[in-house]
Amino acid sequence: MNTENKQWISDKGFFWLVLGISMAVPAVVTLLRFLPDTYRISSDFAYQLPKLNAIINSLVSICLVFGLYAIRVKKNRASHQKFMLAAFILSTVFLVSYVTYHFSVSHQPYCKEGLQKTIYLIILASHILLAAIILPMVLYTIYFSTTGNLVKHRKLAKFTFPLWLYVSVTGVVVYLMLSPCLQH
Repeated sequence: MNTENKQWISDKGFFWLVLGISMAVPAVVTLLRFLPDTYRISSDFAYQLPKLNAIINSLVSICLVFGLYAIRVKKNRASHQKFMLAAFILSTVFLVSYVTYHFSVSHQPYCKEGLQKTIYLIILASHILLAAIILPMVLYTIYFSTTGNLVKHRKLAKFTFPLWLYVSVTGVVVYLMLSPCLQH
């Protein structure tokens, strides 16, 4: 038996893993939105996390664009894989930082009114919705690549890439729009 092609998890097992993660992450984020302040562990460090998160999202965007360039223009699979892995790791670090921030700091409402608030809410809503949708897409795109199913990888990546890039870019935009409203 060739052990190189042996998957570390079955397709069915991976499905359940992705389903669990894809349900748990939005549930935790939603619960943190309504967490009473008495349960929050506030720290000065936590107030720096939104800026860090924007930097991380910027780096994710850069890695995604370089990863696309590496595979489409340079035809360099190894470079593509490194950039996409970096984007995935950075996104994971972002998620941990995001959850830490929202566990530590109360909800910060948007402080502007009128058209600016409407634009902010539209961007925020699309960002949140697509962030929930992109999570299983990213996991499956990586799964197909690592299990050698490049046909499925390419097909899914055509949708995953622009949505992932949109989520990472709008994460920065949301921060820039919300930053004047952040308290500390």
